Amino acid sequence: MLKNQFVSRAAMAAALLALPTVALADNDADMARILDEGMNRSQVQQVAHELLDGVGPRLTNSPNMRRAEAWAVQEMRELGLDNVRKEGFEFGRGWESTGSMMRMVGPRPVDLTATPVAWTPGTNGVVEAPVIIAPMSKVAHFDEYRGKLAGKIVLISIPGTGEEPTSVPFKRLESSDISKRDDYRIPEYDPDRFERFLKRRNFALEADKFLQSEGAVAWAKVSYREGKLLHGTGYTYKVGQSPSLPGFEIAAEDYRRIARIAKTGDAPTLSFSSANRFVDDDTKAYNIIGEIKGSDPKAGYVMAGAHFDSWAAADGAVDNGAGVVTVLEAARILKTMGVKPKRTIRFALWGAEEQGLHGSLAYVRQHLVNRAGEADLAPEDVSTYWNTLFPIQPKPGFYDMKAYFNMDNGSGRFHGIHSEGNAAAEPLLRKWLSPFKQLEAGNVVQAKRGGTDHVSFQRVGLPGFQFIQDPLDYFARLHHTNVDTMDHLRPDDLRQASVVMAGVLLNAANDKDTLPRQPLPQQPSATNPFEYDYPETD
Repeated sequence: MLKNQFVSRAAMAAALLALPTVALADNDADMARILDEGMNRSQVQQVAHELLDGVGPRLTNSPNMRRAEAWAVQEMRELGLDNVRKEGFEFGRGWESTGSMMRMVGPRPVDLTATPVAWTPGTNGVVEAPVIIAPMSKVAHFDEYRGKLAGKIVLISIPGTGEEPTSVPFKRLESSDISKRDDYRIPEYDPDRFERFLKRRNFALEADKFLQSEGAVAWAKVSYREGKLLHGTGYTYKVGQSPSLPGFEIAAEDYRRIARIAKTGDAPTLSFSSANRFVDDDTKAYNIIGEIKGSDPKAGYVMAGAHFDSWAAADGAVDNGAGVVTVLEAARILKTMGVKPKRTIRFALWGAEEQGLHGSLAYVRQHLVNRAGEADLAPEDVSTYWNTLFPIQPKPGFYDMKAYFNMDNGSGRFHGIHSEGNAAAEPLLRKWLSPFKQLEAGNVVQAKRGGTDHVSFQRVGLPGFQFIQDPLDYFARLHHTNVDTMDHLRPDDLRQASVVMAGVLLNAANDKDTLPRQPLPQQPSATNPFEYDYPETD
């Protein structure tokens, strides 16, 4: 059994600190029981240990992700959830790296901090080559380096000068921080934003073809954070579009040292290797879904989710193991209580979020809406172009989905919910959060949050929301990095978040009222400036 690979929960539970009993101010018996179960008998540390220490990184379609999927299915079944299933969707190649190294061997020996870039090929052994500093971020830069790259490892980033921190990296939200989010942002019309996004995404393959044609042996980029942090993020996962050359990310401090030496003397020589391989046996990625069935089959369902995949440089703890264990703990709390909600409560662990919200998009396509012309899209183009198609046509299941709540901003405690500009939804959201004011989780703010799975629902007018969370050091140093391990989870915060999530779900499932929907988005124009959530930087 898969569970035999992990430390038993009984042994883990014995090591937990004694937890205080917490009481609610109101008299709602269900909410009091949620607090008691979630605060005094929490399983978040044990579940996090199994997933993060036991399974580890979960790069989409990697062998480790397949282990994680099997673990999640078993976990949901052991919780007693109904209709546990995997829902597949076309994605592309898997990839894994089983080891790498990089050293400067001249003009002096230095061990370098570096990692392979995901979905780049391996080196087939140790390679030794001189560097050349050749910054390039667009095709127009290629001409400057023609005839100069043969036999070199090409450093394609501008080195920069480095920055010392000027603010504390670990932060809790104050009331003033939360109030700043309570404003309505007027949508902007930017007709060129999507084209800029496509150019950035396509440049990696254009650069690979150019470097290969010039005879380069590998390329490297600089880490975008200081402090020897690495990321290794990459996007060229599509079958038939994999790069030809090994790629590395080098820690900023090491990268700048190499660049300084190269500019003031002989080019440094690097020795490097990477044992990478592509995995093509199953090109589908998967969402893992389970539910607590509602008593009224006509009442629809409410839903909570978190993305299950991670990048490969570490164990994907705060991004997004924290969300995964919170969703599973909310499910455990409600199942332990034996609740019989009116509406079904559905729990989802999304696949392939890091490469463009693929999993939640696949759910929306399968269950909720169609878009004009989507049948003409090739599978590898769906995530890029599907959201640009209009009009949107609801499926019958569109009206069954009453609310979606997402967690994907680290392991910080909840302070409430972003209403995503849906002012009409705020009274109900406040009502559902009201039992948790003592936990400082009663806030509802207007601001929109982007870049994660609730966006897939918002894009088609459905009530999808992201919780307000303490940032801690999520964006400062953990997000996508090689130090994103279980050490940086905050168990007390995750207990609080699990309690709030479970309570909100149960309130939403039993309330006679449902959240108002936004109008279906229409084709963007200067007079209808619906905003796409395509990032300006990757």
